[in-house]
Amino acid sequence: MRHSSALTVLSMALLLSACGGEGDSTQARGPDPQLPDPQRSLLPSMKIAEPVEWGDQRPTVPEGYSVTAIATDLQIPRQTLVLPNGDILVAEGRGGNAAKLKPKDVIASYIKAQGNTKVKGGNRLTLLRDADGDGTYELQSVFAENLNAPYGLAFADGNLYVANQDALVRFDYEDGQTEASGPPTKVADLPSAINHHWTKALTISPDGRFLYVGIGSNSNITERGMEVEIDRAMVWQVDAETGAHKPYATGLRNPTALTIQPESGQLWAVVNERDELGPDLVPDYLTSVREGGFYGWPYSYWGQNVDTRAQPQNPEKVAAAIEPDYSLGSHVAALGVDFSIPAMGEQYADGVFVGEHGSWNRANPVGYKVIFVPFSNGRPAGEPLDFATGFRDADGKTRGRPVGVTVDPSGALIIADDLANTVWRVTRDQ
Repeated sequence: MRHSSALTVLSMALLLSACGGEGDSTQARGPDPQLPDPQRSLLPSMKIAEPVEWGDQRPTVPEGYSVTAIATDLQIPRQTLVLPNGDILVAEGRGGNAAKLKPKDVIASYIKAQGNTKVKGGNRLTLLRDADGDGTYELQSVFAENLNAPYGLAFADGNLYVANQDALVRFDYEDGQTEASGPPTKVADLPSAINHHWTKALTISPDGRFLYVGIGSNSNITERGMEVEIDRAMVWQVDAETGAHKPYATGLRNPTALTIQPESGQLWAVVNERDELGPDLVPDYLTSVREGGFYGWPYSYWGQNVDTRAQPQNPEKVAAAIEPDYSLGSHVAALGVDFSIPAMGEQYADGVFVGEHGSWNRANPVGYKVIFVPFSNGRPAGEPLDFATGFRDADGKTRGRPVGVTVDPSGALIIADDLANTVWRVTRDQ
């Protein structure tokens, strides 16, 4: 591609991004979304984020709740983990090394970069400690460094697990430790060639026996060929002791966060779906993850809706595709999920919090907030509720972008904000 051609197409994209767009009312959310017909065009609508400092402002939370920045000046915080003694670990980093294939990729990369922090990723874990329980985390120190784009975190039986972009590793951990006692032990290699979707989500079974790793696809819709999708677009089940792994569920384009439902032990995920079918397709979703289940990618979406771009097609796979449990809306970029507890308050006692990083490919942006999806009888039920907003203003200024969300057993929601390089803590007022 000639340089002048790239600039011409980039100029077109910038012009498109400045135009108005459809309203958020077109977003289909809930357990039974009514999906529109696909829309194909030369370029999707792209909206450039305009980052600004929070200053003296804070995210907006419901009445009766307060929000505090408990850590600042981080280096791209992604996911967090509350340790048994109440300390918080923060995974910091940025990964991925996929080459651009088309002019659209160059443009999208530019657009996305405008909405990201300019800070270099830390490739580390930072520990936060509130020793006296007053809500101020007076200790902020590096727990482990020289990692490779760490993202997912899990803990069980004195073992701290970290999903780097290329490997699942383990640290020995003793209660109260503020620094790793040595380098980690590799549990299993993870797919890392190309790494179009580099984030490796992680959770662990209640008995500590199995780790579940979310591994995203290497493309939007197989434009790099199926051979580079081997072992990708799926959730792995990894034996914590031996590192032996197997596909647990497949056809999940980009499972960005995983969590275990406390009462049932059921695995749940939030998944980022495919692009370039219009501003209202395809919905990112929240779903239970069935062992052996197939969720459609690349052949179909939301069950048996065929995506004709995936060739050759596989009718047998399409017929087996599982419909997800709950639509979060298209392009919201859900990157965090965790089950709530009664200590979070009656309205938020039963359900999940979801961190929505926010869209880049809609003229009218969506996401940029933390929502709560209420549950009833163990399943999602009802409309989602806004819980933490104000990350993006009505005037298009973006102060933050939520990633991981973690429910602290003490009754607080921890939110990693990778644009402001801040960790927020939301608590009920006493």
